[in-house]
Amino acid sequence: MDSKQATATRPPHGAPVEVEVEEAEAALVENYRRLVRLAYLTLPVSLGRHRRVVTAHALVQAALPRSRRAAEGAYELVREEVLRGVLEFGGGRAKKWRAMVLPPYVWGLRLHPKAGGADEAGVDRALAGLGAAARAAYLLRELEGLDGRGVRGLLVALAVEDPRGAVQAAEAVPQGLIHAGEFDPCTVQARPDDLLRRRQHVKAGLIAAGALAITAALIGTLGGGSPEPYAAGGSPGSSYAGSGSFLDPAKLVRVKASAWTDASRLDFTAWPARGSRTKDTALLRRALAVWADPGSRVTVSATKGTSKSLPAQQPQLLYAGEVDQAAVVLMYDGMRVVRYAEPRGGEGTAALDFARVDGAGLTTAAVVVGRTDGNTRFLTAPWVSGARARNLLGPAGGAQPLTRAADGVTGPLRMPGADNTDGVCGGSWPALQLQASARLGKRQPFLFTDLGDLLPVHLTYQPSGSSAPGEATGPRALASWARTACHLGTMGGQGVRQVNNWEYASQRLPESNGTADWVCTRSETWRGEGRALALFMPPAASPTSPATAVGSSGSGTGACGVYVPRVLAGVLWKSAAGHWYLLAAGSPDVAQIQATGGVRATTDGSTMAAPAEQGARAELTGVLESGGTVRTFG
Repeated sequence: MDSKQATATRPPHGAPVEVEVEEAEAALVENYRRLVRLAYLTLPVSLGRHRRVVTAHALVQAALPRSRRAAEGAYELVREEVLRGVLEFGGGRAKKWRAMVLPPYVWGLRLHPKAGGADEAGVDRALAGLGAAARAAYLLRELEGLDGRGVRGLLVALAVEDPRGAVQAAEAVPQGLIHAGEFDPCTVQARPDDLLRRRQHVKAGLIAAGALAITAALIGTLGGGSPEPYAAGGSPGSSYAGSGSFLDPAKLVRVKASAWTDASRLDFTAWPARGSRTKDTALLRRALAVWADPGSRVTVSATKGTSKSLPAQQPQLLYAGEVDQAAVVLMYDGMRVVRYAEPRGGEGTAALDFARVDGAGLTTAAVVVGRTDGNTRFLTAPWVSGARARNLLGPAGGAQPLTRAADGVTGPLRMPGADNTDGVCGGSWPALQLQASARLGKRQPFLFTDLGDLLPVHLTYQPSGSSAPGEATGPRALASWARTACHLGTMGGQGVRQVNNWEYASQRLPESNGTADWVCTRSETWRGEGRALALFMPPAASPTSPATAVGSSGSGTGACGVYVPRVLAGVLWKSAAGHWYLLAAGSPDVAQIQATGGVRATTDGSTMAAPAEQGARAELTGVLESGGTVRTFG
């Protein structure tokens, strides 16, 4: 932001509650990528990138408590346990982590995050100069958004000797550099451990350990002999024997190709069976048998809140065909889309993935059929008439044609982060743009991005003054997403259905520094939960300069949604002349903003600009036109 700087204001922490083990497990799984990144960056740099990756995953997986515990929340509990393990590992206060089997090699491969540039080297040097507690303090501030009081409180709970000193040391480290792909240990590259014995690198692309295991690049067996069946085939206690007619491929529901043209609703019930292997009875029987009773050679995954049980009704066949090196079957059972994939050669592991799709409609227009070497292919809805690829960080570049086969499968589209080696997002964030058939009367295309789930995420845009989101393919929408796309990486693998950018306020900055926009980016999941992220966008030299995150809500909030269209956010900002201000902006129904604490001010209207001191902490309250109030979220 050139000479302008911004830091978020934060509310106080909540009161402790009793957290069940099941709640902690759900929080760990949902936030796996986030927790592994926190562990990876807090571990000593001297371990090396490969060992830090493996150790970070091991520590997070060992963080699940064994019994009910009191904490501020489920996520806060597992985060504390992760940091406890990291600090004990790095500080030698407990031998159990040192004794943990953490192999330096993974089947002859070396794992490391995407290669970075000067930012990576600079952050590594800065972190290497800090103690474990100071690294934790820095990352709690940068990754978790905690304020100084929150960081100190957590360090005290972790029995750190000098929490205040750790926080002070962390404040000397540059901000805003650790959100790049090179600092994400869930997005890794695999390389041979002995380069001299291999003629070329083995590139594994993106391996999202915390996201769904949806991949067409299935790993082959290392040993000899015949592979075991993918279906367990009626193992003791399984539901295979009671599956009945469900196992009969002939009873799969098949919809005719023209069904969507006169359907009363455009959802998966109107998708025909497509692909070159829809009549391959053996493949379909294997897919159904694995669904009924997956064997030990099958990787099973499901988005949060999605059942992996047998269907309540006869499934509908959506697709059966070959995608790169895998045979893929897609089915729909009225509530879920289920993807089965097996290696075409017949040896290796298979995958079975479940995703909720209740409430699907016109804009549910694509499903992932395969991922290989950083590329994703999609099966598009039968009402899609064209597909294009677009770079969200290059809005002026236009959308480029993307091939689409007769069966509706697109050509390969790069996954976000697959090629990023520089900057926060690396200059590229691929998106899928689909055009609906003209007979539906919808002219504006849909925009999607791949966040690691079975269904891509529908991106929308809501300008100031609008009461509902619209498609994000117009010039203003694309300009907004160019500055906010980098924040999408925090939403990966969470079963997100839609993300909307709501530009809820515009504010003239003090000292004639231009105009800033305030955006609330809201994600909606298929299970009905929503999260909101408040973003501050001051004038910038580049149209793709990332917006500053100034507040985020927990799951389950209605903020910034259709039913709760309100928000309030604040930020400390420095003018080009070096003067600090507390800026705040609320949604249009905010009639007055009050600041207390480190800054005391009251302003009528939905925006505020009050002189402040660097590092000041303020509590903000918005008074609504109705007489109610709204506060900032953390």
